[in-house]
Amino acid sequence: MRSACLIAALAGLAYAVPKPAPQNMNFEEIDSADDPTLTGPPVDAVSQPVSYDEQAAKASAAAEVTADLSSPSKRSLAKRGVNDPCSPQPDGYGPKPAQDTVDAFLGFQTFADTANNAATPQGYQNSFKNLQASVNANSYMGLYTLKTYDTIKCQQLCDAANLCTAFNIYFERDPTLAPADTCKDPASFTNIKCTLWGSGVTKEAAVNKGQYRRDFHVVIAGSNGYTKNNPPDAQPGFAGPTEFGGAINAPNSYIGQKYFPGVYDAGKCAGACQANTAYNKRHPRSDGTYDACNFFNVYLLSKNNVPDGTYCSLYTKAWSKQYSTNYGQYRGSDYFSVSSSYGYTLDPQDPGHI
Repeated sequence: MRSACLIAALAGLAYAVPKPAPQNMNFEEIDSADDPTLTGPPVDAVSQPVSYDEQAAKASAAAEVTADLSSPSKRSLAKRGVNDPCSPQPDGYGPKPAQDTVDAFLGFQTFADTANNAATPQGYQNSFKNLQASVNANSYMGLYTLKTYDTIKCQQLCDAANLCTAFNIYFERDPTLAPADTCKDPASFTNIKCTLWGSGVTKEAAVNKGQYRRDFHVVIAGSNGYTKNNPPDAQPGFAGPTEFGGAINAPNSYIGQKYFPGVYDAGKCAGACQANTAYNKRHPRSDGTYDACNFFNVYLLSKNNVPDGTYCSLYTKAWSKQYSTNYGQYRGSDYFSVSSSYGYTLDPQDPGHI
């Protein structure tokens, strides 16, 4: 795990001078942030309802920024338990090939036909189709097992979950019994799984080709991904969101950034912005002035086109789309790209003096 810390620019925020343009990605900040424990459903899970709390996440982000000024904080997620040895497994509503082998499952034409002919829900775009792998990324939110390969049902589950912006639906070869010493390779059945994500899903993120449970080989087929077209939510006390092209590169007024791995959540940036202003106001300069966060730019940061987390850049004044010119950066052979970039402007503006 990476320990969370605020970058040096924020550590001395009360007395900081505006940073020079451009506002390049701070890889030290990215590397130092906690990784989510879950980047996809556990192999034995058939249900993992979404429990993401936006207000709690915003409050946690604000508290983390404040705490970072003195000591790091760490976050973790609890993992569910496993089934008893050789216990019957639930669901298994999907079709299955005549032969109970991995090769027969992967070559079963019914899976390919179903995925290729599946409807794209209104308000979504199809990100990939008919892969033999499921999504694995930091923004995992939850899992549901369906009775039919129903993209509309999966979309409805996503729409009902706060901050869900994408889903992955697929066929999975699962064991009928929980593999154990006395049933290492039980017969299979097919589950139809719907996973929900707090970022867009991409073909590059579909890297989970299955795994073993004892001698039983779990594999995946007919995997489709869909991503919402709509912007992030409005934030109380801020005007916006204003859609940008890339990330903001402003000539002045930049006061730092904060990075949150996991679900793409503009509320975390709002909390970070407000917490920075509150801290600076408590620690003004000798002339009574302080750096007020009057604007933030939020975007989804992806590494090699795999969604990674929420990046927040903070400013003392608002900037327009013409300054959103940072579309990504290389670090070695890895490309860190910008997407879903939006601006939020504090309303009313904070004058920055006591």
